[in-house]
Amino acid sequence: MPNGATRRASKALSAAMVRAVQEPGKYHDGGGTGLYLRVDPNGSRFWVQRVTIHGKRCELGLGSPPLVPLAEARDKATDNKRIVRAGGDPLSEKRATRSTLTFSEAVEQYLEGKMAEFRNEKHCKQWRATLSTYAMPKIGRMQVETIEVRDVLRVLEPIWTTKTETASRLRGRIENVMSWAAVAGYRTGDNPARWKGNLAEILPKPSKVTKGGNHPALALVDAPEWWRSLARREGMAAQALQFLTLTTARSGEVRGMAWDELDLGTDDGSDARAIATTATWTIPATRMKGEREHRVALTPQAVAILRALPRLDGNPYVFFAPRGGMLSDMSISAVMRRMQESEVKAGRAGFVDPRNKRAAVPHGLRSTFRQWAAEQGYPRDMAEIALAHFIGSEVERAYQRSDMLERRRAMMADWAGFLRGEAAQGDAVVKLGAAG
Repeated sequence: MPNGATRRASKALSAAMVRAVQEPGKYHDGGGTGLYLRVDPNGSRFWVQRVTIHGKRCELGLGSPPLVPLAEARDKATDNKRIVRAGGDPLSEKRATRSTLTFSEAVEQYLEGKMAEFRNEKHCKQWRATLSTYAMPKIGRMQVETIEVRDVLRVLEPIWTTKTETASRLRGRIENVMSWAAVAGYRTGDNPARWKGNLAEILPKPSKVTKGGNHPALALVDAPEWWRSLARREGMAAQALQFLTLTTARSGEVRGMAWDELDLGTDDGSDARAIATTATWTIPATRMKGEREHRVALTPQAVAILRALPRLDGNPYVFFAPRGGMLSDMSISAVMRRMQESEVKAGRAGFVDPRNKRAAVPHGLRSTFRQWAAEQGYPRDMAEIALAHFIGSEVERAYQRSDMLERRRAMMADWAGFLRGEAAQGDAVVKLGAAG
């Protein structure tokens, strides 16, 4: 059923159904009070009551589950219905008793009720970080009832074309908070952060903003020299960046990697770096962007990095911070930034994206790999699976049961060889630039 469709229940809602429902729509309760549960496409859920007050049809916000359970929402709806039948106006009474709330306070109350819905602590921290960095300095102290479109634009416009993905997520988060504030009775009127029919008429579509649309990638021609430069650097962050490059994984997947996710195979004793060809890293669904388990075929080079790492007692993370805990995303990015700064100081252009001339970043290495795989003639699906991307439609994915792990193992070995300055030609391997 399409998003936004109205679902009229043949019987009253149940508490179990309220807890489990996720599909967007309006789920009506029985009893004739006009109560229904609204589920937005972004997953937010709100109790709403539709009543006619003095001949005018109105909608009253009654809070959000789980803070407001089904039984409490029904009690509120029944009370409002009694007021209306007695000739009163529950909406006016609600406005008269409504206290003021700043945007900063609204964020805290919204997150308090939504904590259980976030996939992990990192997701919640990302919410707070983007709002604290960009929204709070400009609208944090404003009353939510006074925030208008122009105020939201003051937050978004400075980063809309330079940090488009961040700005787009920020807009959605502001919209969620403002929607909660309206349902909770702290403001009325349209949502100033709504995209369709609102900000979409003022700001360019994110997909059309090219400057900040893609992460700057490393040029293929520069990859071997970049890899040699990285190999000369020491430290946990530099090693994490090497592993990230060899596996084409996302930064968060590497930084959150725990030792119990790894099967490093066995050393056959003939060589210090000899490993079984079964070394695998299995990332649980809870840590994946696509929310499904992902297996990574580890090359001998990747395993060698892991085996050389120290282990910190009481810390499950493979790549840990100096004071314990997970390595920060900024520390990995800083390695690439310092590499670029060294190049520029030496009078060279450095490692920049050939299209936009911006310095390459860790996430852009995934694009570099994808281009390399395409030029080497590897099957598209195999390369996409290596990047943990969804392949085809939902039906096609249902029939695609194999993750091509062993075929990907050979591909990743060739990728490692390319980074070392080698090019696979059939069964032979030649050094790039070694002829003559």
